[in-house]
Amino acid sequence: QVQLVESGGGLVQTGGSLRLSCAASGRTFSRLKMGWFRQGPGKEREFVAFINRSGAGTYYADSVKGRFTVSRDNAKNTMYLQMNSLKPEDTAVYYCAAFDGARDYATEGEYDYWGKGTQVPVSS
Repeated sequence: QVQLVESGGGLVQTGGSLRLSCAASGRTFSRLKMGWFRQGPGKEREFVAFINRSGAGTYYADSVKGRFTVSRDNAKNTMYLQMNSLKPEDTAVYYCAAFDGARDYATEGEYDYWGKGTQVPVSS
């Protein structure tokens, strides 16, 4: 069983930056493939970024490519999301998620573990 806890959310203005963290416990972190999702007000949850076990492979939604960077530190059992040049449309609750499977990538429904989320309101 895996427990995931997000942190680092908070109010930020348009054009600003924020760094989110996702701390994992309960099993070997390096076995997990990880992802970030978000859910804006009145919207469905959507994919944001993916990172593989080693951290060498990443994938981003077109809406955040070039602005967001996902990384991980397996020695600290932590995944990060660096968010730059934030826009009002980035306003959402951000969730980290994980799975341990053979596939290179996974859809939202294939992730096994989820955090409770952290709020990122982007003003104006």
